[in-house]
Amino acid sequence: MYKAAAYFSLILLLVQTVQAQLPPVFAGTHLHDVQTEETVRRYLSPTRILWETPGVDTHIINAQKLLKSGDGQADLSGNDLCIMHNDEKGKAGILLDFGRELHGGIQLVTDQPRGGKPVRVHIRFGESASEAMSTIDTIHNATNDHAMRDFIISLPWLGKLEIGNTGFRFVRIDLVDDNAELKLKEARAIFVFRDLPYLGSFKCSDTLLNKIWMTGAYTVQLNMQDYLWDGIKRDRLVWVGDMHPETSTIAAVFGNNDVVPKSLDLAKNITPLPEYMNGMVSYSMWWILIQHDWYMHNGDLNYLKQQKTYLTALLNQYISKIDPNNSENLNDGARFIDWPSSTDPKAIHAGLQAMLVMTLNAGAELCTDLNDLITAQKCQDAVERLKKNIPDPGASKQAAALLSLSGLMPAEKANEILSAGGVHNYSTFFGYYMLQAKAKAGDYQGAIDAIKNYWGPMLSLGATTFWEDFNIDWLPNAGRIDELVPPGKKDIHGDYGAFCYKGFRHSLCHGWASGPTPFLTQYVLGVNVIVPGCAILKIEPHLGNLTFAEGTYPTPKGVVKIKDTKLANGKIRIDVQAPKGIKIIKVYS
Repeated sequence: MYKAAAYFSLILLLVQTVQAQLPPVFAGTHLHDVQTEETVRRYLSPTRILWETPGVDTHIINAQKLLKSGDGQADLSGNDLCIMHNDEKGKAGILLDFGRELHGGIQLVTDQPRGGKPVRVHIRFGESASEAMSTIDTIHNATNDHAMRDFIISLPWLGKLEIGNTGFRFVRIDLVDDNAELKLKEARAIFVFRDLPYLGSFKCSDTLLNKIWMTGAYTVQLNMQDYLWDGIKRDRLVWVGDMHPETSTIAAVFGNNDVVPKSLDLAKNITPLPEYMNGMVSYSMWWILIQHDWYMHNGDLNYLKQQKTYLTALLNQYISKIDPNNSENLNDGARFIDWPSSTDPKAIHAGLQAMLVMTLNAGAELCTDLNDLITAQKCQDAVERLKKNIPDPGASKQAAALLSLSGLMPAEKANEILSAGGVHNYSTFFGYYMLQAKAKAGDYQGAIDAIKNYWGPMLSLGATTFWEDFNIDWLPNAGRIDELVPPGKKDIHGDYGAFCYKGFRHSLCHGWASGPTPFLTQYVLGVNVIVPGCAILKIEPHLGNLTFAEGTYPTPKGVVKIKDTKLANGKIRIDVQAPKGIKIIKVYS
């Protein structure tokens, strides 16, 4: 009987384990003690060897072996190895290029070195070739901030070690000790990412625009880690304002994804009122604007209801910050729009006034859907007050864009400021809103040109993701990021940057720079969400000088297919295939 009882207990335990989807070693572990990740790991071999130490013939043998695909397993064959060794004449080092920006680390598989002891190596990751060739605390501001990218570590004897968790494309490996030898079987990148289908797509008659759309999508995908980060090397944090271009990109490319509500909830849960998210008065406004746009795309009323208590209290807090002169009086937190405008108090005030209008308009719509008509009316009344005080944006393109989008400034007048000097004084974050403001003024061709002239040069310099910031004044005599900087050329990564992103601290994969991707989907392909959950879509393309645009758009009911074709008479034909339950309104420009 005792054996039967013990057997029954064992069966019960196994059943409970299977139900919890945990391996038997975790039997008895509570589910909340086990964290799962949405990311996957893939292993990529380098695409080329960009540099080897001088005297390579004597210090590195068979380096090309590292370009071959591997299996991640050490063995005893001793065949076809890359051998690095140091002697009195010099030390061995090698720079590997993995072909594109990645998030993750590197896997090194070793053979048997002489002496049978661990071997020390100096590992340096870089988003540019020149960053991988730098050491921390140099004059170019190379750092280990947020992610270790420069360190010395010991490799095992006849084994495998996985190193690093950062954003990179290049890895430099140096053998450290005198008279040391390293036999490498493999050096593979560990690519950590969310393996998601690109449900949304965009293709037009301009191949540069197509590449820009895809680069913005890939930039955001890399930042969709456990949470939605702003940068995979530096700024591996949930910055709520920076998320808005990212969540717009996610809606256009990947559709509904849990990384968005998970990140929004994190920001809410760590920010008790009356504090502002990330300490910035504008970032809690961005939280409301993201909630609005995310609800419009996904129509998840249950999730929206979970935000009601916090949302209504936050809206009332913002309403209380309007002074008797109908001006924003947001002086109880950091006053910030974006970095390039951060030294211009006039622009910041104009931007915050406009953002408050946008926020309260969005809040009124959300509260109406939540059946909180009292708060909705309070928001509307507050907007009417704010409209009586229209600040001067000066020459700030950031402020002009927000004033236009909020309705406080005529779109055509704002576009005069936005068009001055072309894409001079653009920023990768607020460039998205500058493009939207140009579209509101009907300057669709101007917006298309701005995308090509501002985001395009990053690609021409070797970028595979978009950067934290970019200034076209950096272009003259600049070297590419995927090459060692030639003598006489400027290092566009190490020599430039400002504020928090000077030199190599500058992130070359920043999600807030992805604005062209949702812009091209909305304004060129023409997809506009009219009713929450994409129940009604308005297709209103603006092709400018393009001959066609086609693509797909993910909705909760399935993928919508669109093709816009410019006819010989200049008019546009719109062809749409939509899932059942989605109403399509075609608007011909």
